[in-house]
Amino acid sequence: MKMESVINSTILSLACFPKSNPSIHHQKTVKARRTVCCSLSKNSNNGGDANGLLKEEEEEKYNDIWLLFKEAQQNILYLNKLRLLAVEELNKANREKQLLLDKIQQLEAVNKLALSEGNEQSLWRELLLRIDSMVLTGLIDSAEASGMRKAVMSNKFSVALVFFDIRQKTDAELLAQLRHFSDGSRKIGFHIIQICTEMEPLVSVGSLSSYVTGLSKALQKKGHIVEVILPKYACLDLTEMQGLREIEAELYSYFNGQLHGNRIWTGIVHGIGVTLIQPLYYSSFFDRERVYGYSDDFERFTYFSRASLDYIAKSGKQPDVLHIHNWETAIVGPLFWDIFVKQGLGGTRVLLTCHGFDSQCLEQPDKLALCGLDPARLHRPDRLQDHTMTHLVNILKGGLVYSNKVVMVSIYSKERIINSFSHGLESTLAIHKDKLLVSPCGFDNSTWDPSKDKFLPKNYSADDLKGKSICKVALQQQLGLSKNSSTVLVGCISTESLDFDLNNQKAVWNATQKSVQFIFMGSKATSADGALEYLKQELKVEGTIIACVW
Repeated sequence: MKMESVINSTILSLACFPKSNPSIHHQKTVKARRTVCCSLSKNSNNGGDANGLLKEEEEEKYNDIWLLFKEAQQNILYLNKLRLLAVEELNKANREKQLLLDKIQQLEAVNKLALSEGNEQSLWRELLLRIDSMVLTGLIDSAEASGMRKAVMSNKFSVALVFFDIRQKTDAELLAQLRHFSDGSRKIGFHIIQICTEMEPLVSVGSLSSYVTGLSKALQKKGHIVEVILPKYACLDLTEMQGLREIEAELYSYFNGQLHGNRIWTGIVHGIGVTLIQPLYYSSFFDRERVYGYSDDFERFTYFSRASLDYIAKSGKQPDVLHIHNWETAIVGPLFWDIFVKQGLGGTRVLLTCHGFDSQCLEQPDKLALCGLDPARLHRPDRLQDHTMTHLVNILKGGLVYSNKVVMVSIYSKERIINSFSHGLESTLAIHKDKLLVSPCGFDNSTWDPSKDKFLPKNYSADDLKGKSICKVALQQQLGLSKNSSTVLVGCISTESLDFDLNNQKAVWNATQKSVQFIFMGSKATSADGALEYLKQELKVEGTIIACVW
């Protein structure tokens, strides 16, 4: 605006002067005076010609004035043209300035990205998802995609510097850049794909959601590639998902005798690559208020399991491990070994994690044909046939039989799980005992950290325990227990089946020989009432109090 004011002032000052040479106007003025003098002299000699001379003089003056006016008009037009050019130059300079500022902000963002390990991890995982998109859209084949994935994993710390503007590039532009990226490094770590029904913070119903997220983060820290495949529920919380985008290609998967289209979405959650599968024809499968508890849960999760394997095969992925969870994705085991292992997945192995055996899913054998399996082949005692209800197939049992390894999340030993908590699967677990592993219930200490937990009345740590007694008294008050910081307080958080180890609780009391307060926290289960009543009878000691939180 300041430059424009200067331009306007300059134009106004220049407009007061003619464009032509001032000396020419001076000559014209002298000529006019001489003409007048001659005219007057002639008039004195010849009075009859006076009127004619005056008329000629007026016409000459008129012509001079008109000439000056036309010259002034031309000058004004010329100066206005200069003004417009100057304004255009000013606007151009402002645009260049804004572009420069935007570039500076972009470079600052890149610097922050390079300094942030979490964002750096998000970037190379998003790059892996973009490679999957290129395979699905036909830009590259699975062999080239495999080489690119190895290149990204082998050089992941330099990826942030090379591909910082990944979200501004089309797949074709990114492909050209990827082909110039080195792919000579050897593979690092394992490639693990988790096919599951929950993941914190996207969708959380029980302990599975935090288990999947916590395990994925821990594996990534050790240098492994971890991906998660989920159904695209209507109830997903996508606020913490970064870079959510739809792959511009439909994925077709087999179900009920036909191929059906699916929309595929990808994004990053806590640095973990996440793929969401959204059925088109069976859109109602996951467009519901709840995650579980419907009469067609078998059909819903069988469709998702088959679509997940179709996606993995079509995108050219060759994971080292397929990690499946509970009965909902246990059907992946039979599907993998009967159908998909021959589709370039010969080096892949299947890992099943069971968070309890109380939910197994029993179905009519002919329903296995919905996802392409052969009911006659699988409805056998050594495969999916249920031990008690032999006319049905047991989906969780199929996962146990067809997985290379099975992890049981529990506080008990393998033998005790098989004998006491297998819910009718004793013989299957005994046959496959060598591939069973036991994992204790864990938690993410980055989330459950008393030194940072904002919900505690007072924070504390191993180096400063002052706040712990304050928290203890506050918990006693909330549960209606006697408030005494010297009383031994025992907390027990268990799984859905509430399978507390009562012997351990008795050992705590025997070791202290003091007043003890027990707090049990878990889901309400029928078996819990008897267990807690037994514990009360065993600990008939004055000062021992049991509180339950369901």
